[in-house]
Amino acid sequence: MWGDVIQRALDLLFPPQCVRCKASGDVLCARCAATVSWFRPPLCYGCGLPPGNGGILCARCQHQPLQLSGVRAVGGYQEPLRSCIRALKYQGNRRLAEPLGCLLARAYQHYGLQADIIIPVPLHPEKQQQRGYNQSQLLAESCAHLLRLPMYTTRLQRLHNAPAQVTLTARQRRKNLQGAFSYTPQDTTQSLFKRRILIIDDVCTTGATLEACAAPLFAAGAQAVWGLVLARPLGDARIDNNKL
Repeated sequence: MWGDVIQRALDLLFPPQCVRCKASGDVLCARCAATVSWFRPPLCYGCGLPPGNGGILCARCQHQPLQLSGVRAVGGYQEPLRSCIRALKYQGNRRLAEPLGCLLARAYQHYGLQADIIIPVPLHPEKQQQRGYNQSQLLAESCAHLLRLPMYTTRLQRLHNAPAQVTLTARQRRKNLQGAFSYTPQDTTQSLFKRRILIIDDVCTTGATLEACAAPLFAAGAQAVWGLVLARPLGDARIDNNKL
């Protein structure tokens, strides 16, 4: 409560700036938010990437299906999402979690997803201590609040901190993350049996992290596990995210 009061007072003295155009007033102004390039159908039913065939798996997913129900993203890893994600993740601009979480909630509704529980991709405790927060959890909190869905933040845990994966192939990333996550409910009220789970993250490259998160959730009895992220790189786009 007091944190919100202090933040509003600081905003009066030092109005926030849009991370993209630097206009005063909001961390993501309405004009820049309107320029987000949403993925448009037809999309692959599995990975959610264009171009798809409308409800049919793309050639990549037919050859190597994702080990989860599917992945959906707001759009490509390009502006203004790129600047927003970097500012939230690396520059400590936590206020971006609210407008970006709103985009995720809109995407959830846009794609007609259905979930009983939202779970953010956890960071390894050492990395979270270094950063001071988990950006995926902040996004999930905002999204869950708007969708009025329950969120579990502590039951899915990262067991080991995998090395940087930027230079690895999709197959190498999957191997790198085998057994990286575990799910341990505190009591029967947190059972996942026949539940539909939505995993929230900022960026998805190959889907290896989402698949690694989904494995213990399916093992715990989840009926479906979907991934929902802000952005996915297209073509030869490169990102500096060592946890994907």
